Amino acid sequence: MSPIGKILVATDFSPHAARALEYAVDWAKTLGATIDVVHVYEAPLVELTPYHLAIPLKVLEGVRDAARERLEGLREKVAAEGIATAVHLREGNSAEGVADAARELGADLIVMGTRGNTGLKHVLLGSVAERTLRLAPCPVLTLHAAGA
Repeated sequence: MSPIGKILVATDFSPHAARALEYAVDWAKTLGATIDVVHVYEAPLVELTPYHLAIPLKVLEGVRDAARERLEGLREKVAAEGIATAVHLREGNSAEGVADAARELGADLIVMGTRGNTGLKHVLLGSVAERTLRLAPCPVLTLHAAGA
């Protein structure tokens, strides 16, 4: 088994993702690893036919700005633990974006939360964690929020 030197944490800013980051911080301290935190957002359709309703550019910019601000807060939190960290914001399909980031950054491990969709929602949508497992170039560790 190769050593874990770079941990990629996928976040959607949920309690599940917060637990995944805490877990990754503990592992990084133990292993002397670095942490990259990635958030992938899926932009809504820009034009909805037949009514030709457009999502204003300001709304999309607001989404990106809010995500950047939250990512920077996470970077500061991890850095305060003495761990080298970087944050990454991507647009696109969440699972593909996380897997691509892991590949491009050379991650040795992906750590992410899971919300555990059940029933019809799971059948129709699957889960980002499940799709990430299938696409990832490295091992994936998934966690529920504490008490979930």
